[in-house]
Amino acid sequence: MNRPARIRGMVWRGMLALGMAGAVPVFAPAAQAQALGELSCRALWYQRNAVYAERGYCFKTADAVATFGERCFPPYGQLTPSQQRFVDEVKMWEARKGCR
Repeated sequence: MNRPARIRGMVWRGMLALGMAGAVPVFAPAAQAQALGELSCRALWYQRNAVYAERGYCFKTADAVATFGERCFPPYGQLTPSQQRFVDEVKMWEARKGCR
């Protein structure tokens, strides 16, 4: 199994462990992106950072490292255009909800 596929599996297991079974998939289609508005700030944080984790981002905060581990592999968090659109959508919802 390649590294991104392993991380996707970890993302879903982590979401279940955090009680986020109803959360939208990491790569939600545009029609499902509206469901992001129903998520808590913590679930939005998780969705946003799960994308970066899948792309090998090197997390620095204790919370992110505890949640996703120390992920440092190419492309080191560089997102594809579709991933960037999803992250931007999540950030927009975080701002609307006043998430920290």
